[in-house]
Amino acid sequence: MSTPYTDPVTQPGLAVPAPAPPAPAPRAGWLVAAGIGALVAVGIGVYGRIHEPTFFAVNLGGFSSGTAAKAWLATAAFALAVLQLLSAMLMYGRFPKLTAPPWTGTVHRWSGRLAVLLTVPVAVHCLYALGFQSGEPRVLVHSLFGCFFYGVFVAKMLLLQRHGAPKWTLPVFGGAVFTALVALWLTSSVWFFTTSGLSF
Repeated sequence: MSTPYTDPVTQPGLAVPAPAPPAPAPRAGWLVAAGIGALVAVGIGVYGRIHEPTFFAVNLGGFSSGTAAKAWLATAAFALAVLQLLSAMLMYGRFPKLTAPPWTGTVHRWSGRLAVLLTVPVAVHCLYALGFQSGEPRVLVHSLFGCFFYGVFVAKMLLLQRHGAPKWTLPVFGGAVFTALVALWLTSSVWFFTTSGLSF
């Protein structure tokens, strides 16, 4: 039961209910985002596993093969992800001697969007043409991180819409997205360049 109090401004002597304290912002929403991201990651993995590989290569003009196109698209996505990481560190004050310019946020957002867009044709090729493979350690790690990348990316995008989430969640999920992309780049593009050279 609320405790009556006297409001001396409006009607002195009149007992009215005390104002209720503001409701605390929900702080467990990140668990929902993480759960949805996990479902996305598992769903991609299940589809890749049960889908019959077509071995059809998604090729782009100017590249000698679908594998070369994948390697260079993933490299461009990796470069944009590095730019996003640096811009995030600048915005969070990780470079004490530098001040973030007003356009840093725009660079951060668009570098992330373009990086993910560049991975889409790569993911389509991997899922549709090859599926979830586990024949050798490199391929297994690549497949696992591919599923994880899109799952944690979805979770991060959901967290951006939840203002009551703890402050640590966005950097952690963003770091997980970057880590997954680096792992994908190392197990695909770097492997391709070391075996086939820097060819288009």
